[in-house]
Amino acid sequence: MGEKKVTAPLPGTILKIKVDVGQKVSPRDVILIIEAMKMENEIDALVSGEVKEVYVKERQTVKAGAPLVSISIS
Repeated sequence: MGEKKVTAPLPGTILKIKVDVGQKVSPRDVILIIEAMKMENEIDALVSGEVKEVYVKERQTVKAGAPLVSISIS
């Protein structure tokens, strides 16, 4: 058991958060969408587990490396 923090791979604006705290996710599930340089980028869960915390809100600007979501690994 552990925890995986999903971080922003690039700077941009959060367009859509597709998960809620407590939701089960699997690898390659889209957890949110970031807009960067007028392109939409899907951010995937890289592990199986349960969403523990969502650190961002829609329309929030983030820097590369910013924490987005925390997943408790099952």
